[in-house]
Amino acid sequence: MDDKNVEMKSYGVPDDSDQSHQHVSEGTTTRGRRGGTARDEQEMAYFGKEQQLKRNFGFWSIAGFVCSLLSTWEGLFAAFLYGFQNGGPAGLVYGFLFAWIGSLAVVASLAEMASMMPLSGGQYHWVSILAPGRWAKFLSYTTGWLTVIAWQAGQASVAFLAASIIQGMVVLNHDSYVPTRWQGTLIFYALIFVIVFINTFLARWLPKIEGLILIFHVLGFFAILIPLVYLAPHGSAKDVFVTFVNGGEWSSDGLSWFVGIVTGVFAFLGADSACHMSEEIHNASTVVPNVMMFSLLLNGVLGFAMLIAVLFCLGSIDDALATPTGFPFIEIFLQATNSTGGATVMTCIVMLLMAAAAIGVMATASRMLWAFARDNGVPFSNQLGRVHEPSALPLYSILVCTVTSLLLALINIGSSAAFNAIVSITTASFFTSYAIPTALLLHKRLRNDPVKDNIHWGPWKMGPILGPIVNVCALIYSAIAMFFSFWPSTSTVTLQTMNWSALIWGGVIIFSVVFYIFRGRHIYKWPIVDPIRRNQ
Repeated sequence: MDDKNVEMKSYGVPDDSDQSHQHVSEGTTTRGRRGGTARDEQEMAYFGKEQQLKRNFGFWSIAGFVCSLLSTWEGLFAAFLYGFQNGGPAGLVYGFLFAWIGSLAVVASLAEMASMMPLSGGQYHWVSILAPGRWAKFLSYTTGWLTVIAWQAGQASVAFLAASIIQGMVVLNHDSYVPTRWQGTLIFYALIFVIVFINTFLARWLPKIEGLILIFHVLGFFAILIPLVYLAPHGSAKDVFVTFVNGGEWSSDGLSWFVGIVTGVFAFLGADSACHMSEEIHNASTVVPNVMMFSLLLNGVLGFAMLIAVLFCLGSIDDALATPTGFPFIEIFLQATNSTGGATVMTCIVMLLMAAAAIGVMATASRMLWAFARDNGVPFSNQLGRVHEPSALPLYSILVCTVTSLLLALINIGSSAAFNAIVSITTASFFTSYAIPTALLLHKRLRNDPVKDNIHWGPWKMGPILGPIVNVCALIYSAIAMFFSFWPSTSTVTLQTMNWSALIWGGVIIFSVVFYIFRGRHIYKWPIVDPIRRNQ
């Protein structure tokens, strides 16, 4: 590996008994100039990073951030159609449970690495210290690009879902309205500008805003669940737990179910957001993994309860699928309340929470881009890696994230299929970025070489027995979720129904490799690794 043009510092990696590891836990109440504790600063210095962002987030504020960003029960409404067409009521129930258990394994694996190395780069940082020396730089670089692309596409998709729901509400209240793509794009633009305003001018209040959103996230759940269960006619348990639908006309119900698990997968996507906010969280190596697990457990409970309630209160399935609003859940609300006003209020709650999720997605996407630019991973890194001193915000990265979303939305005016193809890369890119560090961690665990595999564990770890089991489960789930994310929703494929994510995902891989060969390997300042590992 050519490191001649790469500026690096080398640190030995101690084990849990080493005194250099023990000192990290001391003096955690001492605050630095950016609000970090002594342990936060020591952990960053250990990996050669300087504190540049303000540490404003505590446990509950970052919990609100992650819970609202995951928007599990809200996301179920937005992606309900995919799972219902392929799987039906029973498929949605078992698909959700499968996705929840698999996501717990994935997030537990990520949480362990976040505790080990609480830096904003997340996955690509972990890869750099876990991969064999000759592959570490390349794998770290590729993982960084996949993560950047995933969050950029995710930012556009979440905000566009909120904009589309607004159009659905207009259709609900005005029968004569015919939604157009250019109008959806303008609504999207309005939402993006609000999101940018909150992420810049109101950034110092973002922790408080996220804490309030957490309350709204829980109260909104009950505000929809109670009228839905109380007012709607109820179906039977057989209708919910036994009825499968193969709307995609696949060769078997089982294959149809796998195609439809995208609804459950989407509902838990983005739990690594806390990792990319690590450098703005007090006691990150402890708080980040705890928040990740707490958020997944809370959102899983709320999401499963809401899913069961909706499936028991479906009403006319044909009307729900044929609704002119484009969202079956809006028609379900209308049938349940028998009131346009009531359905509008319930839909508005979902829309506002989806918009709130987009606030967190932009914050995460900008931090990820900034972290990668800090290590010279992207073009114009000198600008994108800068932090605006008065505000301690990566304003250039936020600007690029904003422009990226605005440009992607223009594609929707010409072709919604092209826009959907681009944003559909989100799932595959996320799970690839999860699988690479998890596989490397599992490899180290199983090899257990006392010299090469002396891992610097953080305070949150699963241990030598549970850890490998969870890692294996995480890899199996990631492989299944990623594989079926490439499938179209129906067996009869046209240019409109084709899932182009495999093509775009492959394009991202090829681009990152080519850019690495010609430029990245010369300028990328990959994170610090133990010099012993360079000889592996």
